[in-house]
Amino acid sequence: MRPFVYEQPTDISAAVALASNFTTRDDQPTRANAQFIAGGTNLADYMKLGVAEPNRLLDLNRLEEQKLRQIRVTEDGIRFGALVRMGEAADHREVKERYPVIAESLRLAASGQIRNMASLAGNVLQRTRCEYFRETSWACNKRMPGSGCAAMDGFNRQHAVLGGSNACIATYHGDFAQALIALDAVVLTEGSRGARKIPFAKLHRQPGDTPHIETDLAADEIITAIEVPALPWGRRSLYLKIRDRESYAFALASAAVALDLDGEAVREARIALGGVATVPWRASAAEHILQGKKLDDASAGAAADAAFAEAQPRQHNAFKIELGKRTLVRALLETRDMKV
Repeated sequence: MRPFVYEQPTDISAAVALASNFTTRDDQPTRANAQFIAGGTNLADYMKLGVAEPNRLLDLNRLEEQKLRQIRVTEDGIRFGALVRMGEAADHREVKERYPVIAESLRLAASGQIRNMASLAGNVLQRTRCEYFRETSWACNKRMPGSGCAAMDGFNRQHAVLGGSNACIATYHGDFAQALIALDAVVLTEGSRGARKIPFAKLHRQPGDTPHIETDLAADEIITAIEVPALPWGRRSLYLKIRDRESYAFALASAAVALDLDGEAVREARIALGGVATVPWRASAAEHILQGKKLDDASAGAAADAAFAEAQPRQHNAFKIELGKRTLVRALLETRDMKV
């Protein structure tokens, strides 16, 4: 691990100023010389591996703004402070009652120890676990732009079949983000250019030709809160995660589903997919297929086909298409049958 300066700003404006002063950028939304840290469950690993090498580490845990640590439930929805820990949100009674899909996505994401350390904002900004990204001896456009992508012709069983490019097929490995994108969440930020409210669907960037630019955040921009709008039928929602082992593993395929039903017909469906895409993936085509239809095996299968119509498999990950379809069908039917 390379040497770095460690600082603990006590308010948001000070943290933003430090990041702005010590981060070199050319108006591109990428972090460089200074990086923020909260739980450290992702960044600390990559610093040890030499993947991330910030000159300055800005610890946000001393920030005095209490709003950063609060879960606020109102008629308008739920507001999660950025420093709320995953475990707090997963165990929150009203979160579990109003949005089971959120609570389950957090509970299934990691071990209890990690959930108690990791912050919600840090979780949605976690970087890929692609082995070619983590191992600095391999070519990786996400780690070193222009170097190539060793995963293309390497062992790519864990890699994405949706949202990839000729430069990168690394999977986004988070779980919580799938629930947020399905529920039309928004992210609140503060930076040197002022406060912003970003639709969660626009926070992450598909790799394209610049896989090293992963989000729409500026280098000195801090997430302060995540807001989920009120959804009266959000109680009929779930998160289904399929993985190699039941405990502490990333998804091979997952689905976040919320349904508004009129008898047996679908008034509205919200669907997001995980484990199969380069970014949190909203399955809009699948939602459209279901609208106004009776939800049964046939319509769920048609929705799954639509969700993976543009999938592009590689040598070892083609199985994810069929697995992803079956995961989505199961999630839809289980959500339909929930007692709410």
